[in-house]
Amino acid sequence: MLIVRSPVRISFGGGGTDLPAYYEKYGGAVLSVTINKYFYTILTKRGDDKIQVISSDLRRTETWADIACMDIAGQPLDIPLAVMKHLAVRAPLNLFLASEIPPGTGLGSSASVCVSILKALAVYMRLPMNKHDLAERAFHISRDLLGMPVGKQDEYAAAFGGFNYLFFYEDGRTSVDPLELAPDVFRELQNNLMLFFTGASHNSRTILEAQEKATRQSTGTAVDSLHQIRLLAKKMRAALLQGNLKEFGGLLDEAWQAKRKVSNKISNSWLDRLYEIARQSGALGGKITGAGGGGFLLLYCEKDCQPKVREALGREGLRELGFEFDLEGARVLVNDPFLDGDARCGLRWTLTPCSELSS
Repeated sequence: MLIVRSPVRISFGGGGTDLPAYYEKYGGAVLSVTINKYFYTILTKRGDDKIQVISSDLRRTETWADIACMDIAGQPLDIPLAVMKHLAVRAPLNLFLASEIPPGTGLGSSASVCVSILKALAVYMRLPMNKHDLAERAFHISRDLLGMPVGKQDEYAAAFGGFNYLFFYEDGRTSVDPLELAPDVFRELQNNLMLFFTGASHNSRTILEAQEKATRQSTGTAVDSLHQIRLLAKKMRAALLQGNLKEFGGLLDEAWQAKRKVSNKISNSWLDRLYEIARQSGALGGKITGAGGGGFLLLYCEKDCQPKVREALGREGLRELGFEFDLEGARVLVNDPFLDGDARCGLRWTLTPCSELSS
């Protein structure tokens, strides 16, 4: 049995500059951190010649006999099917898929799904795949095989985990620069961030397609706003490394105002109202996560103002999601041949000293 998990992420600045239409011309930059909300893939072997995928989130079960002959288009479980076709999976197995975060909430859950399944199958098939390979393959599957208008930031966040400044070069290369924050800055930042579910999931495809179309025009409000967003991501990084969290909160607000100008689909009167309520209650800055249009409202708010923000948004029906930062990225939790007698598992072992077990 194999159990793999991958995290979702919150992006602070630079979102949109990770789309090929932008970074292939100008280079892109994103500042993000992964959080301890995960997508899980559980892999076990089967006794027949079929592959079964069970998605608890979509409440669907599909059983396939010949992956190679199947079309991906129109399949409700298109992501696991695309990953298996990409890796030419033929071994009979079961995949059970489950998430702590619903889809369409702007936290990069689709990329986390792809990364988790890809890592589980790569480990099972004994395919060497480092974090860069994992992120690039997941991006290729999403962008090229599934035709999704996605950028690169989500796949890299899920694969690497942690607090990173991601830079996307014109030639397609990506660099991952982990932020080494002072421990007190790390704790204060984590404590001052709040997530509220707006109650509205969104389909990012329409928003991202419109954004890519506007970006290809090379001039105009959308491109100018993306230039500003990229610069603000760099400024946020500098503010955090200097321990200036108030400045970071203000930059988060600047980045959101710039992001709203990229497309009229990114926000709406309801989301604008929620954000203004949060600001009037003491939040220094914030944004709607992901491509926009719904999902989670991310806020930077110092501790003494948080009760007022919590109360004000609670009156609007919003629920808060508690979280902490994740520093590990996609990882194997269980790789044990004794659970189902599968000799392919058990390639890596973790030995715990007896002293630790008895403490």
